Amino acid sequence: MAKNWLITGASSGLGRGLAERLLERGDGVVATIRKSGALDDLLTRYRDRLQVTGCDVTDVAAIRETVAQAFERMGRIDVVVSNAAYGLFGAAEELTDTQIERQIATNLTGSIQVIRAAIPYLRNQGGGRIVQVSSEGGQVAYPAFNLYHATKWGIEGFVESVAKEVAAFGIDFLIVEPGPTRTNFGAGLDHATPMSCYDDTPAGEIRRAIATGYFAHFGDARKTVDAMIAAIDSPNPPFRLPLGRSAYDSIREALLGRLKVLESQKDVALSVME
Repeated sequence: MAKNWLITGASSGLGRGLAERLLERGDGVVATIRKSGALDDLLTRYRDRLQVTGCDVTDVAAIRETVAQAFERMGRIDVVVSNAAYGLFGAAEELTDTQIERQIATNLTGSIQVIRAAIPYLRNQGGGRIVQVSSEGGQVAYPAFNLYHATKWGIEGFVESVAKEVAAFGIDFLIVEPGPTRTNFGAGLDHATPMSCYDDTPAGEIRRAIATGYFAHFGDARKTVDAMIAAIDSPNPPFRLPLGRSAYDSIREALLGRLKVLESQKDVALSVME
């Protein structure tokens, strides 16, 4: 049975890839974009099943209007995909206040408001699925991606809590955590002005890796989208979906490391009990 989807951040990358694959198989899609004309080719082919609307997720009023119109046009939306995001790179003291505010407003506050706007409509229609596109960076942390990690760790915590609040209404969540994937994410990376004192630090090492275009273990974008769709279509998807070798290995290592630290502190933790 065909489904109806609302996808934010569909101009490029995984958002566009997801929209394209869903349209190919016969589903209906409401896609939000920031760059006008980004989906004109898809509109030409799928005008009867594709609705495209401009929406900046830093504009809360625009989010609410977009979500309301999407449900009104489609009648029912089965899956809401909160995908709009970008990356900010720089050591903490290199970042400007404006860069910090934009990162939080887009990746964290914007995602929160998309989810909040969708919940009443999903509740009233008897349920639905919300997909939050996060990153392996929602479970691990690398130097100089501090604000990006702050937003991804933050949205994952928000989703964990909200999932418990709305499960009784038939609304469930899936957090997608891709590792480095061959999309244009890097082209949209916002760079802070570098400070030379970080040249010989891990932040400097990663800066040089980005400049030379080198990252190991890239995931294939099409395979990543296919894996996302398969999980979303599942009647009982996992709550978290890591995608790619880097995501699996990095998240596993981080979780095992945190568990080891936790176990080592058991006696101290219990010592403060009355």
